Amino acid sequence: MRFRLIDRITELQLGQSITAVKQLHADEEYLKDHFPLFPVMPGVLMLEAMFQAAMFLVRRSDDFAYSIVVLKEVRNAKYNDFVEPGETLSVTAEVLKQDGETVTLKARGSVDGTEAVSARLILERYNLADRVPDRAASDPYMRNEFKKTFDKLYQPAETPAAG
Repeated sequence: MRFRLIDRITELQLGQSITAVKQLHADEEYLKDHFPLFPVMPGVLMLEAMFQAAMFLVRRSDDFAYSIVVLKEVRNAKYNDFVEPGETLSVTAEVLKQDGETVTLKARGSVDGTEAVSARLILERYNLADRVPDRAASDPYMRNEFKKTFDKLYQPAETPAAG
């Protein structure tokens, strides 16, 4: 199953931070089962939205050099508020440190300035060729697919030419 829990990347500072948004719609499939009388975005999906934003920050900062970027560890996850249909979850992720294949980030999700979720995320990046050599042919395809998705999510405003 493939699903995206961010609708748009609104800010990007390569190697530093990212901001993305997810508009929660009442017709989201998972809301039918997740508290039908009180539909809210499941905490694990709020965490996934933070991971996806962080993953795109890492991928773009590395110029899509790695086919695989996975969530290796979550630390200090805190859930403070609900995200309900009609609300927009704004997700930020900031790089704290990079060490070889891992990147540690501080991530937050908020609704109208009120923090709903926060965590420290540790992501690991690598190419299949380095770990599963017989899958090396998948690396270029995967990097390209993530680049195409990123290009759909992030369309920065054009800067007027100086003149």
